[in-house]
Amino acid sequence: MPVYQYQGYRSDGGAAAGIIDAENAKVARLKLRKEGVYPTDVVEQGQPAARAQGKHRIETGRPTKKSSVLSATDLSLLTRQFATLLVAGLPLVDALGVLVDQAQKKPIKGLLADIREQIRGGKALSSVLETYEKDFSPIYVHMVRAGEASGALDQILFRLAEFLEKQQALRNKVTNAMLYPVIMLVIGTIILFFLITFVVPKITQVFAQQKQALPWPTVALMSVSEFMADYWMVLTGLAFGGLYLIQRFTKTGRGRMVADRLTLKLPLIGEVARMVSISRLTSTLATMLASGVQLLDALDVSKRVMNNRVLEETVEGARQNIREGETIADPLKRSGEFPALVTHMIAVGEKSGEMEEMLRRVSQIYDSEVERVIARLTSLMEPIMILVMGAIVLFIVVAILLPIFEMGQMIR
Repeated sequence: MPVYQYQGYRSDGGAAAGIIDAENAKVARLKLRKEGVYPTDVVEQGQPAARAQGKHRIETGRPTKKSSVLSATDLSLLTRQFATLLVAGLPLVDALGVLVDQAQKKPIKGLLADIREQIRGGKALSSVLETYEKDFSPIYVHMVRAGEASGALDQILFRLAEFLEKQQALRNKVTNAMLYPVIMLVIGTIILFFLITFVVPKITQVFAQQKQALPWPTVALMSVSEFMADYWMVLTGLAFGGLYLIQRFTKTGRGRMVADRLTLKLPLIGEVARMVSISRLTSTLATMLASGVQLLDALDVSKRVMNNRVLEETVEGARQNIREGETIADPLKRSGEFPALVTHMIAVGEKSGEMEEMLRRVSQIYDSEVERVIARLTSLMEPIMILVMGAIVLFIVVAILLPIFEMGQMIR
């Protein structure tokens, strides 16, 4: 029977180590739990350490630090539950233990178990979370660190939960509003492509056999149809190749800057993108300042949630000016990238000492504006797309019917 070397802790918190014989690692863990030992590592004797550790992670479902386990919804829910347990008076390790027991997904259970074991080993929560950068953003880590320093970790976690829920709600609003027009565009394009490439050639073939002069709409339709029917594979390849090259270009620093600058200049879409970025910045900055994070650190972290390189560089420039003694509002105003309402309210917040409240109000204002503009954008896009599709279909119908009418008149 295989012999396993184990390390872990007892129910009283003391360390435990030794060897145990069992049929496999799972049975060994069950035996140890019955003896009141909670194993953190079980390695078969004679098995290479690196291989054993990899196998142990697979068996327990624990994630590597490079993989992402928590979705945005999972993270916000987990954060709120964690805060509730701490407010109830549970120690940090015990609260994590409850979260481990409540977790339904095996990877999340493994992640929380890893975090609990490292904290039990003497590490700070923020230091442990920092190693899981795919699941816990710099904003999350900074706020947890501020909560540890101030002794108000439970309240900070509540703020974090509210912040994450708000960001998720904003993301869902934008996504849901754009989903319907995108689906309509894709389906309409596919239908038109099918009509022009496969249906129209079969109908216009009859006209070509008549060897008579055709109206210019019919000639134009036949030319487009023949071209697309002959080269549709080439056109499809060019389309996908173009999208691939654009994607590669936008991943470079210069490409990302060009794309973000163009996005901000687009009618309506640029307005929405700017307001979403400003809402994210002000909401994040207000939450971090209220949690005790220093202004320069808060700006450095908050700019990353804007998802627009142009605005990020503007905030970074303002951050450098603040380091030299300027206010926040003046460099943002000089950049021309932030609306007057934003810079004015920030200036008022600086003078009155209510910066967090002013930032929160700006975020609320722009959240409402985003909803209004998105509603207007979707209400405009629907009729425009219907009109465009209708005009194309009408052109196809007219181009097909004109020679039929002419043929009928000739027969008469």
